[in-house]
Amino acid sequence: MSYKVALVTGAAAGIGAACAKRLAGDGVAVGVLDLDEERCADTVKAIKDAGGKAIALGADVSNRASVRAAVEKCREALGPITILVNNAGVTDFTPFEELTDERWDFIFAVNMRGPFIVTQECLPDMKSAGWGRIVNISSSSAQTGAINMIPYSSSKGAMVTMTRSMAQEFGPYGITVNNIPPGSVMGTIMSEANRERFQIPTEVLQKSVPVRRLGEPDDIANACSWLCNEATGYVTGQTIGVNGGRVVT
Repeated sequence: MSYKVALVTGAAAGIGAACAKRLAGDGVAVGVLDLDEERCADTVKAIKDAGGKAIALGADVSNRASVRAAVEKCREALGPITILVNNAGVTDFTPFEELTDERWDFIFAVNMRGPFIVTQECLPDMKSAGWGRIVNISSSSAQTGAINMIPYSSSKGAMVTMTRSMAQEFGPYGITVNNIPPGSVMGTIMSEANRERFQIPTEVLQKSVPVRRLGEPDDIANACSWLCNEATGYVTGQTIGVNGGRVVT
């Protein structure tokens, strides 16, 4: 892959960090973005130690001014952004009848308004280049639903539909847009919160997955790398499930 610039949100740890490192390994310069810029230091260091290019960025993805400042900082340091991984997200375990308007709005602000804002701020670079790759990280909960996770699974379901619509609108500009809904992935903030809340033994979770293991952040990063490659220009508007067979289509 020739020299390109990627922006990965929620990249301080977990899936976002794995995607950032993998893209850097592919020869891409990476803007490592998270709510707290200081938390991005480990990801940036790992990329630089491996010989890659990266910059730490702090932004609240639901706040346009915050995103715009971070995107401009990334452009100034690395160049125009032509790869975007919308990974930042928040989860929720509130029973439906206990949900407040404020909690609902917060989940959708991060999980849906966030990708909308970040994509809109990066899109001009991709259109100018006549080339772009957008990968939205949703959730297998968007495909199956989830008890006590209605705003989360609903927001991720909306991301799947947004992906399809963006793919059709952006395709004429050489921009592909795809969606990865991860299954159970170990080592992420969300997966650990799930495990702690529901107290499900690892061996039980493993037996529920056809491939008999839980996912790793690198599993998602591998698929992300493929979708961002030059060779996948005819793949767009797709949901690429990386879940060990938990959800089949």
